[in-house]
Amino acid sequence: MNDVVSISSRHEVVAALRLRYQVARKLDKSKILDEFVALTGVHRKHAIRLLNRDPELHVSPNTKQGRKVYDLAVHEALVVVWEAADRICGKRLKSVMPQYVESMERHGHVTLASEVRRKLLAASASTLDRLLKPNRDVARKRKKKRTRTKSAQAVKVKTFADWNEPDPGYTEIDFVVHCGGQPAGEKIHSLVITDVCSGWTEAVPLLAREQSLVVEGLTVLARQIPMAIRGINSDNDSAFINETLISYCEQQEIEFTRSRPYKSNDQAWIEQKNGAIIRKFVGSERFSGIVAGQTLGALYQSVRLYVNYFQPSFKLLSKHRDGSKLKRKFQSPKTPCDRLLDHSKISREQKEILRATRDALDPVELLHRIRECQAALASLSGTTIDHPDTKSLAEFLSELPTLWMTGDARPTHRQQATKPRDYRTRVDPFVNVWPQILEWLEQQPDVTAKALLERLQNEYPDEYSDGLLRTLQRRVKQWRQVMAKKMVYACLEDADIPSMSIPKTEPENGAGGQPPNPRDFRGISSGVQR
Repeated sequence: MNDVVSISSRHEVVAALRLRYQVARKLDKSKILDEFVALTGVHRKHAIRLLNRDPELHVSPNTKQGRKVYDLAVHEALVVVWEAADRICGKRLKSVMPQYVESMERHGHVTLASEVRRKLLAASASTLDRLLKPNRDVARKRKKKRTRTKSAQAVKVKTFADWNEPDPGYTEIDFVVHCGGQPAGEKIHSLVITDVCSGWTEAVPLLAREQSLVVEGLTVLARQIPMAIRGINSDNDSAFINETLISYCEQQEIEFTRSRPYKSNDQAWIEQKNGAIIRKFVGSERFSGIVAGQTLGALYQSVRLYVNYFQPSFKLLSKHRDGSKLKRKFQSPKTPCDRLLDHSKISREQKEILRATRDALDPVELLHRIRECQAALASLSGTTIDHPDTKSLAEFLSELPTLWMTGDARPTHRQQATKPRDYRTRVDPFVNVWPQILEWLEQQPDVTAKALLERLQNEYPDEYSDGLLRTLQRRVKQWRQVMAKKMVYACLEDADIPSMSIPKTEPENGAGGQPPNPRDFRGISSGVQR
């Protein structure tokens, strides 16, 4: 023992000082504590507890000895009743405890001793909650709070100036949402990937924007793209910046980078393809559901071959600013397939596969399949197609020379044909006085509509406002046109001249009468029926 006594010696010191400490005055207790702490090295509070402890009861003399009222049998019975009551709270359980106990005993589910039943029914709501607290803690299985991972900080930022003519395989990915301008509700998302070097673009539809589906979509796209994916650059969408995609890229040995927030130019390549390919072939309507997803998938299978093998595109060669003007120079337009064939990093075997695939494809047949899928998408979005594109390849080929006359060739972009309105949207304000107006017109054919309206205002005060002048002018104009037609065709008895009298109408919702149909009433005449 150096400065501190051993455990056995400490017990002897406690036994020697305890009696003297308990009967000493306050000032003497402080000195005894100082001596005990210096000798044993224990904490002062712990020393006080040791010296105040009764050696026989092993508790402080000032501590009251409690009694356990609710034993294990009561607790077990309480748990059974609590589970039968669907784990309700103590206050609710207290109110229904007699009914549950009586019902469970009557049906033979439990058999309680009289003492256990008495204690169970006598326990308060707070006591029930206190007894059930350990059971609730285990039953709830509270999950630990998830600590936010620093996924975004772990992904390296790559700006538009950091690409520096990358090799094939370094790609950008993005989502194109097909919501029709209404973000709420279910909708399909297209996962798009483009190779920065060649412009090769692939897409796959996803029914939801979810990180596990993103990994599955990338797995499908990696099998379709003709080169190995060496790098992926995305925006800061949570569907991309997460542990799932980061782990996937680490397993596949893919370099994963992200763009800067709110800097869309960092992803200029994929943003350009979103509009030039996805929106061009799919449109901007809303699509949702499995059928629309399958149709989009079939469309993308034709689009990928048609665009990547037969659709040339420009690629920026250089740009420089001359004062306020920005001058750009572009390479000669090439297809993504041609750019890969000209690149030195593509192996000879890969080039042979690209050439063989291109030679086996028919661009007209691909375009025909694209139009069929677009027609199906248009019908799913509710667009009415006058001439459905369900033609054979020969019929489709025969229509190509004159197809430009019909407007937009893409069914997904055709404007909905508008039908002329042949019904009234408001109650006719002159339906009750029209016979009288016809009489005035017969008497004075050259009278103006303004004079007729003033006459109506004099005879019917507060019924016809000045705002009805334009309506009355149109009616008078129609009347004069019909009267002129009657004069021209007066010599022909079988001339088809419409009657201009107002047909009888039934009241609708107390509005005073249903407006006449313009097909029955096209103008104003003297009211003579042929």
